[in-house]
Amino acid sequence: MPRTESRQHSPSLLLDEAERQFSKRGYAAVTLRDIGQALGLSHASIYYHFPGGKEELFTAVTRRSIERHGEALKAILDDSRGDIRGQLAGAAHWLLSQEPLDLIRMEESDMPAIDQDAAKDLSGMLYGKILLRIQDALQEADENGEIHCPHPGLAGNALVGMIESFHAVPPYAIRGSKLEMALEMIDVVLKGLDYRPKAQPGNGSPSGQAIPGAGAGNI
Repeated sequence: MPRTESRQHSPSLLLDEAERQFSKRGYAAVTLRDIGQALGLSHASIYYHFPGGKEELFTAVTRRSIERHGEALKAILDDSRGDIRGQLAGAAHWLLSQEPLDLIRMEESDMPAIDQDAAKDLSGMLYGKILLRIQDALQEADENGEIHCPHPGLAGNALVGMIESFHAVPPYAIRGSKLEMALEMIDVVLKGLDYRPKAQPGNGSPSGQAIPGAGAGNI
């Protein structure tokens, strides 16, 4: 029976379902029973493909996801080279068309729950194939004079996190589409908020905040 099931369900279908569940609920919350029930598979069929069980399946799913993201982002960023807004818009379109990465949960919850050598390898892949690609695009745009970005690593990581956060926007809060909201956010980042603190009469401090030590008795 397990062999019959394994022929009917290719490893790619198993990986697809596992990715959907791990992406939405995280490693700790998902069981092999959950994945098996969704596909009509027994535990034996899952172990047939992944003898290491849930941890091996999660590692394979995450590795495949990172590889897929990395290849797509490389192509998108290369195609729009010289146009940082086009690059970031393309990256947003791709990221929001995929299952959510949930980078915070991955690093704080998923990775600590698996073998640490495997976790270190996956974290390195995540940085090199996803985060670093966005950082490099920002750095190149800065060097070409298209933007001023003194900290591309900080900005790139923040942009990926903000784009990914739109996966969690509830339907009632969506304006137009999640992608349109992400593009609006990208424009805000690229244009800046143009912060202009206003000095208050009498103390010269912005926004009415008193300057420490600026009282009359200290002048």
